[in-house]
Amino acid sequence: MRITVDPDRCVGAGQCALNAPALFDQDDDGLVTLLTEPGADQHDKARLADALCPSGAITVHEG
Repeated sequence: MRITVDPDRCVGAGQCALNAPALFDQDDDGLVTLLTEPGADQHDKARLADALCPSGAITVHEG
């Protein structure tokens, strides 16, 4: 699994950081930042963050 984030699409809702704080944070402007690629135990959290992102700024690439 690989994650890409697009800060230009981010609206700063913060659902990613709230639901997967080990993977995501927000910068000083409130925009998504990826902290690390997910370990096997974090795949469900990564998928949840992708699903909850209202702007589609997070993309989970399976495989």
